[in-house]
Amino acid sequence: MSDYWRPIPEEGGAYPLAGGWLRFSRVERLSRTAPPEILPAEAAPSDLLARLTAPRRDICGISMANPSLMGIVNATPDSFSDGGAYDGIAQARLLAGAGADMLDIGGESTRPGAAEVSVTEEIARILPVIGALRDRLPVSVDTRKAGVARAAVAAGAGLINDVSGFDFDPDLAGLVAETGLPVCLMHAQGVPETMQDDPHYGDVLLDVFDALEARVQRAEAAGIARDRIMVDPGIGFGKTRAHNLAILNRIGLYHGHGCAILLGISRKRLIGEVAGMDDPMARGPGTLALMLAAVGQGVQMHRVHDIAAARQALALWRAATERTD
Repeated sequence: MSDYWRPIPEEGGAYPLAGGWLRFSRVERLSRTAPPEILPAEAAPSDLLARLTAPRRDICGISMANPSLMGIVNATPDSFSDGGAYDGIAQARLLAGAGADMLDIGGESTRPGAAEVSVTEEIARILPVIGALRDRLPVSVDTRKAGVARAAVAAGAGLINDVSGFDFDPDLAGLVAETGLPVCLMHAQGVPETMQDDPHYGDVLLDVFDALEARVQRAEAAGIARDRIMVDPGIGFGKTRAHNLAILNRIGLYHGHGCAILLGISRKRLIGEVAGMDDPMARGPGTLALMLAAVGQGVQMHRVHDIAAARQALALWRAATERTD
């Protein structure tokens, strides 16, 4: 792609952004060979403008017309912020009671340096949690593996969240197509064991856009409709502090895929680096700041550890931004 187009949210804009809570009348044209340029929205190609404005399909019955919250349940002993710190079922029930729209259940840590877990072990970790919560609210399975995903779907999972974007297991795309379920495709450079060794890009914002578009097109070729796909730029997955901040600064660019966007920034190293917080458990305020900044660019779903705090932040954001005249 030669030009990339980022919608610029503004009050009273002529066009709805992804059919959601924001509007825009201008776009930023980005290029690998020219400086950024602010233009009227009509300057964007008509097919791209249609993608930017089209409402996003509900995911597991959750509307994408408003910000939503995905609660993180790490059924692992070694996740970066809370591995082994709680009982998975108890934590899932706590997040459900705090107002999560969906729970994301993972049985394999994907923190930097994490080792791969066997399919058998991963299934054993997640199935009790999925079984205990599937009748209470939608459940996502956070896995890279078709065998794990198949077992999770049979247990009641309604979304497959693949941090590898179908790069790790070639059979996973076919399974998603077979089930008819929605999927989230994340961008990562490399695998967890080595992804932070030496991440590099030409232009991280545009490189990630192209990589995600390639993943979406590969999913479509496997029989998965674009409106069943969410995209996640993968903050912290094969990216430096500068890379992560560049993505967050212009994350609205990824509306150009025509998919809902999922963002996972909760308690991540970036927050510690910027705010000087070594303890992941102390990164709650930074998590909320980044979440609300992304809400201001139309990001639909937010994957967080602390649902109660995020729910409160969204309630105050709505109250402070809702017009009363």
